[in-house]
Amino acid sequence: MAENITAAAAAPDSVGVSGQLGPRYEDVLTPEALAFLAELHRRFDVTRRELLALRAERQKQFDNGALPDFLEETREIREGTWKVAPIPDDLQDRRVEITGPVDRKMVVNALNSGAKVFMADFEDATAPTWANVVEGQLNLMDRWRDRLDFTDEASGKRYALGETPAVLKVRPRGWHLPEAHIEVDGTPIAGALVDFGLYFFHNAKLLLEKGTGPYFYLPKLESHREARLWNDVFVYAQEALGLPVGTIKATVLIETLPAAFEIDEILYELKDHIVGCNAGRWDYIFSFIKTLRRNRSYVLPDRSQVVMGKAFLRAYSLLLIKICHRRGAFAMGGMAAQIPNRRDPEANAAALDKVRADKEREAGDGHDGTWVAHPDLVPVAMEVFDRLMPGPNQVDRQRDDVQVSQHDLLEVHPGSRTVAGLRDNIRVGVQYIEAWLRGRGAVPLYNLMEDAATAEISRSQIWQWLTFEAQLEDGRAVTQPLFLQLLNEEMDAVRAEIGDEAYDSGRFEEAIGLFRELSTAADLEPFLTISAYELIK
Repeated sequence: MAENITAAAAAPDSVGVSGQLGPRYEDVLTPEALAFLAELHRRFDVTRRELLALRAERQKQFDNGALPDFLEETREIREGTWKVAPIPDDLQDRRVEITGPVDRKMVVNALNSGAKVFMADFEDATAPTWANVVEGQLNLMDRWRDRLDFTDEASGKRYALGETPAVLKVRPRGWHLPEAHIEVDGTPIAGALVDFGLYFFHNAKLLLEKGTGPYFYLPKLESHREARLWNDVFVYAQEALGLPVGTIKATVLIETLPAAFEIDEILYELKDHIVGCNAGRWDYIFSFIKTLRRNRSYVLPDRSQVVMGKAFLRAYSLLLIKICHRRGAFAMGGMAAQIPNRRDPEANAAALDKVRADKEREAGDGHDGTWVAHPDLVPVAMEVFDRLMPGPNQVDRQRDDVQVSQHDLLEVHPGSRTVAGLRDNIRVGVQYIEAWLRGRGAVPLYNLMEDAATAEISRSQIWQWLTFEAQLEDGRAVTQPLFLQLLNEEMDAVRAEIGDEAYDSGRFEEAIGLFRELSTAADLEPFLTISAYELIK
């Protein structure tokens, strides 16, 4: 089909596709696949919307002073002796997983990186432009049809899949994000159902033929009821394709504060399909701020001081290990976002030392594997886990010594709030949003590979500091005039750093406006990507 022709002609009745068609888009947007998406929407969208409304109601309680806690009504689940279903052979050893967006070059490089698993990310590492969404699905379809190899037109470099590629897992968008380009009965379908549904429909049976399976990561869950919805989606999808229940396997990111109090319950709701949980540290920090945003007792120090080895982050990572291993599931560690700096050997060595220390903590605590964002970090993390975890995993290592209370999960890190930290939030937050608006979800900034979670922390922390006029280390209060002054100064610095041409040809005006609006709003928006999506859809 020619480019710039809408896909509406290929859609079944009552499914509207408004996105433009590029080369081979019709391979993804088949009438059968769209009909499958329509059925997912009709069966599950009402419940999805109800659960999002419950999130908002729960947040009102937190805003009025309530604190997250373990649920009394699910005590029997927490105290039961149940376990999750058996885990497939190709997921037994996940000691190093690499994550990244779904563009073709990244997919090839990640699969060839030497990591055990590649998480292809339609969520925080991908800006959900229509092209990114559909072409990402094409790239994953081509991986399973042995046609992923390509030559980069700009560089002439050949990219080809190696002999021992990583196991592939896919992360769809969270329940909150719509896909504006596909409507069912006049209503936009959830991005989560699009990303899951297209990958599963086109590839599930082929995956099984190739000795693997449809494996997923599930983001942003805030309750066991949201996990139950995913389980219902999985059960229906498997039945629709004639596959046994339990064929799908998923890992849940525990990356929201409410979810940390429901790890047992989340595992229980997905027990036929779940293989583990992951300590999604960056989003977890964002969620901590967002959940407790109107409670002065929980104002955090600079985000650089909110580290995994202390306070609420330490408590939740240990609790995750204890619960997952008790239930026969894996407990995956968090992200190492460093980007190796080949031009500065001294800085590079210091960065790798930080990665090594972080992974030694994880392996020593009992995590079964970890995440990296760059291929050069795979051997660093692999060496640590090979040294400290001789078996394929550590599920048999029970952490009965770990006792974590509500107080532990809410303990604030010691530290200070500084003007440097405020400036860093501004500089990184705006630059990430600007790149996102240009279609990039994984953005290298100051030797770190950032995704949406960093921008979320940045703007939510500024919002909270403004709300309470938090005092900085130099004695100044964080006020709107100070924030706006620093915003102007930091943008002048960014312009000087990247040059007038790059700055003026980018989308900085929109990014600055959005960042300013979100940071100074009367209420904290749940996700910046909802507002930002209006600028790219």
